[in-house]
Amino acid sequence: MPEYRADRLVFAPGDVDLSRSPMAGAFDAETYVLGAFNPGMTRLPNGNLLLMVRVAEALRHPKHDGHIRAIRWDGGAYRLDPWPLAEVDTADPRKFMVPGGGWKVMALTSLSWLLPVELSADGLQVVAVHYERAIAPAADYQCYGVEDARISRVGERYYMTTCSVSPERHSTTLYTSDNALDWTLEGIVLDHQNKDMLIFEGQIDGKFWAQTRPLGDLYFAYPPGSEWRAGPSINLSSSPDALHWKPHDKPGIRPHAATIATARMGGGTPPILTEIAGMRGWLSLWHGVEPGGIVGTYRTYWSLLDPGDPSQTLATQHEPLMEANEALTQPLSDAMYIDNVVFTTGIADAGDHFVVASGEADLACRITHVPKGAFRPA
Repeated sequence: MPEYRADRLVFAPGDVDLSRSPMAGAFDAETYVLGAFNPGMTRLPNGNLLLMVRVAEALRHPKHDGHIRAIRWDGGAYRLDPWPLAEVDTADPRKFMVPGGGWKVMALTSLSWLLPVELSADGLQVVAVHYERAIAPAADYQCYGVEDARISRVGERYYMTTCSVSPERHSTTLYTSDNALDWTLEGIVLDHQNKDMLIFEGQIDGKFWAQTRPLGDLYFAYPPGSEWRAGPSINLSSSPDALHWKPHDKPGIRPHAATIATARMGGGTPPILTEIAGMRGWLSLWHGVEPGGIVGTYRTYWSLLDPGDPSQTLATQHEPLMEANEALTQPLSDAMYIDNVVFTTGIADAGDHFVVASGEADLACRITHVPKGAFRPA
């Protein structure tokens, strides 16, 4: 693992003031912050960095009077839906499964909203928390929450993708802004369970490009002896306007058969055009998941993509760039509910190093200064 210039948690559940939550006073039940994590990141016009933090606000006591309750937004109000305990599977404290139908049906005991947190230019200090600009559900397709922002600056405009959760669909939604603080919801841009959409920070031949990650329960096998492993991978799409997307014919970044550490993968940071080891291309940080335990082990890897054809990888490194850091979360051990997870979500160029934002253990926001010399092609 490379030596980082700095590596710390900068925002955690205890830093959230729930009296200023969009759900404050909405119902007669106590809530707490399950996690403040997976922050989208961008540089503001004033030079500071902005984290768009996912706040997972959960019921302190989801089980009540023989039922388990889910939080749901409904036309401007928040409601608690009671489900009989005898009819659901509550093995995971973060959610419950509703059996029947021949497919998985899930409900949440928390609801996520997005909190803008302004950091110093180096990302190491909190400057302001903009509760008045928090992003909460505003449409039926967001009734179970807004999750995992990723922010890209293309030209003078900011584009933020989020995952919007509802019984209607598990979709990707787009917000736009001129200043990265005041956002306009543009609506759904990718449909059911297409997660980790990352818009490139720049156009290719006059078009927007994005990494996507469609999910499903069925994947077709590569032939015996292939260098690739079947499963979730990072695909590509292009668009004339960032609203209407066409999947690219060629695959993007795929799991390699030689290692189980990246058996499942997905996008991390919006690709940025930069130079790595004397080669210019789109730098993409992404997560690889090694199966095991509750959710697996999440690590951060990188690839450098061709500037004119991002389906072509110019360089990569098979060793992880980042892993979960137990020492960082040790002071928060009482709040831990999973481990071995670093989920990288934002990057900013800082001269001789990159400022990298991640979610640590689905709990807190981590900022790491990664020297550019740490990117050594395999």
